[in-house]
Amino acid sequence: MRLVTPPERPTHAERPWLFLAGAIDMGAAEDWQSKAVKALAGFYGTVFNPRRPDWDATWNQTKCDPRMMDQINWELEMLDAVDLIMLWIPGTAKAPIALMELGLHARSGKLIVGCEEAFYRYENVRVTCYRHQVPLYHGLETTQNFVLDRLSRLPQR
Repeated sequence: MRLVTPPERPTHAERPWLFLAGAIDMGAAEDWQSKAVKALAGFYGTVFNPRRPDWDATWNQTKCDPRMMDQINWELEMLDAVDLIMLWIPGTAKAPIALMELGLHARSGKLIVGCEEAFYRYENVRVTCYRHQVPLYHGLETTQNFVLDRLSRLPQR
């Protein structure tokens, strides 16, 4: 498995490509992405993790900070480019960007969602997934297992 974090934009990387979408909350959310990367250790392909190692929560959210713009554009570009999206929302998260990611990719056919029922907007997530036939799971490990199964059925290139 190859792990890619922003701002890297690979031109040649093993496929399939998986994006770890979901709660980051400006670095305040639990680092569930590290757990997912460990679970994916045997995966042949590339994992795109938007949680960057050099993240700085002081980056300006309102005034076109070029670092913030690059982060946002990286996430949008990689979400569009990947073969599969794993979206995880823990029950304690705020996750406004995760909800946006769900809305943007619910019809894509490449989204798998995990969301704890304690999430304050769980019902919105559940109904959206049901309406668009997006698989929905309630535990991180269960979601990861389904993602691994789905990845195993995608062509390696």
